[in-house]
Amino acid sequence: MTRSGFRRYSTYRQATLAGAFTNTVFGFLRCYVLLAVASGAGGVANGYTPEQLATFVWVGQGLLAVILLWRWTELADRIRTGEVASDLLRPVHPVVSYLATDLGRAGYALLTRFLPPVLTGLLFFDLAAPTRWQTVPLFALSTGLAVVICFGCRYLVNATAYWLHDARGALILWTLGSGVLAGLYFPLRFLPDWITVTLWLATPFPSLLQTPLDVLVERDGRLVQAAMVIVQVLWAGLVLLACHAVQRRAERRLVVQGG
Repeated sequence: MTRSGFRRYSTYRQATLAGAFTNTVFGFLRCYVLLAVASGAGGVANGYTPEQLATFVWVGQGLLAVILLWRWTELADRIRTGEVASDLLRPVHPVVSYLATDLGRAGYALLTRFLPPVLTGLLFFDLAAPTRWQTVPLFALSTGLAVVICFGCRYLVNATAYWLHDARGALILWTLGSGVLAGLYFPLRFLPDWITVTLWLATPFPSLLQTPLDVLVERDGRLVQAAMVIVQVLWAGLVLLACHAVQRRAERRLVVQGG
């Protein structure tokens, strides 16, 4: 199923090129804004050097398509049309099947949507290279966990269609809130410490982008790096458990028109 997900998304070549180009253009805008912030702060903005901020932006632009914050409405659409009934007849649990497909999509995005922005950043800006051997494997693990957590969040948002029949309102709220709370528009460390800690521990949003990027730019020491990834592991487990619980509850009340 993961291989099928990879092949499915590899058919949209023009959309892939357009998305990579768009992410790259916005990377320039975001990078210059944050570099101006660092310059106005005397060279270091809330613990981030200009090189770390540039890395934060360009790798973040690449990860945006890998974790896929937005635009996934497949489950909500199938619930609205009643096609979700066929998903319930399959021998694989819907959460497992959709997750497997999403992992294939993420693998394709890693090859086609992650590399162009990162290579562009390397070409035009000074990026921060990792100085600790454990940073690269921790970043890879953190990115994988971010994909799983983001899938779970999107699944829960789509699953509101079981009760609302039209999930567009929930999807709009997710689109508006996830980018800000995940650290896409600016590093969450720019906020007061108590807000940052509360978001990190009480919500899964920082685990989507902020954690992988902070791990990569080595914003903190080794122990804090590992602790942030452990928090991601906990959130991945909690979110997937929530997906299973919501799906089980929804199946008890699902009514498909015509039978």
